[in-house]
Amino acid sequence: MKLLNHTLLYLSASLIFILSIWAVVFYFSMMDEVYDSIDDGLENYKMLIIKKASRDSTLLSKDSFDESNYAIRPIDREWALRATEQFRDTSMYMEYEEDYEVVRMLTTYFSTPAEQYYELRIITSMVEGEDLVGDLLHALLWLYVAVIASAFIINNWVLRKIWRPFYELQHELRGFKLGEDKSFKPPQTKVTEFRDMNDTVAALLKANIAVFQQQKQFIENASHELQTPLAIAINKLELLLEQFQGADGQMQLLANAIQYLERMTRLNKSLLLLSKIENKQFSKEEKVDFNQRLRQQIADFDELLQYKAITVEIVEKARFTRVFNADLADVLITNLLKNAIVHNHSGGAVHIVIKDNGFEIANTGLKQPLDPGKMFARFYRAADNASSTGLGLAVVKAIAQLYQAELDYHYEAGIHYFNFQLPT
Repeated sequence: MKLLNHTLLYLSASLIFILSIWAVVFYFSMMDEVYDSIDDGLENYKMLIIKKASRDSTLLSKDSFDESNYAIRPIDREWALRATEQFRDTSMYMEYEEDYEVVRMLTTYFSTPAEQYYELRIITSMVEGEDLVGDLLHALLWLYVAVIASAFIINNWVLRKIWRPFYELQHELRGFKLGEDKSFKPPQTKVTEFRDMNDTVAALLKANIAVFQQQKQFIENASHELQTPLAIAINKLELLLEQFQGADGQMQLLANAIQYLERMTRLNKSLLLLSKIENKQFSKEEKVDFNQRLRQQIADFDELLQYKAITVEIVEKARFTRVFNADLADVLITNLLKNAIVHNHSGGAVHIVIKDNGFEIANTGLKQPLDPGKMFARFYRAADNASSTGLGLAVVKAIAQLYQAELDYHYEAGIHYFNFQLPT
């Protein structure tokens, strides 16, 4: 959920709570004012009726409401002295409505100069609570809709403009990659908080770029410094082996030393390649034709294929072309093909299927499946190839992760299947 919508969600929930409390308080406050106004009117009616009754004694015989809003009936002196004036709500049948309606009634007591005591009841129309609550809820609903609509407009117009520096910073960060020459330029803003955030991010990236450059330089220097003495040592041992006329056991020791040094050289190159892939130093990309590169790699392995009498079948179901780093595409294909050939037996077969979003390489070999949990780990070697560096499939896995591709392995009926598939 976006931040603006997240804010609107909390605002909507808060408004429901606040407006509900406000509605209850407003209702009781309004009803209190209504009752005060009605009761004041009834008090005024009382005074007018008592004054008129003192002048016109015929009013004292009006014991029902009928067409008027008051009624008078005589009572005992003891009751009149003991009773108190009272306001209350009651119901009365209304001819117009043909139903009982709520009215406000004042019951009071007075006496005439002749020491006669009377009960006076005065009624007046009352606001219906149910209708009032219904109208209040209806108005409250419209108020809520209007407030939410206003908040939505403010969110999408005003707040979006206020948050523009944040979205610009987010856009810059998405387009920034370590190892590229593109410099990071935080957006300009007058808001202090956003300016502080931009400065913090810029300082953090500057420090990371410096560390990245130091690490990159160290790896390249270390690899270069290792390659030179290894190459010199191999050359000297090869010259020594050519000139040496000793026992077969001593010559075998020299050959083994050369073999281990060559393995160390391959190991050094593979580790350097892995480091570059993980540090995303292969940023240059172009449209790569995987069909053509697979055919070319098969041709490059022709001598090894003939030596092991391995047959290769390639089925091109579709044209597989993607924007990819060309060097990494070659490394990917080379390592998978080499794995299928080296771990194959003499007279075996390799079957390649090219699809529109990937390719699959299947080969004969060991009569048992590899360990899926370890085969892509660094320095894992199959039992049939102790001279391997154990980094070939680790490099393939790193390339797949770099391009968010699926790299699957499964074993079925004596065939090992490796499937590389890019997201559509």
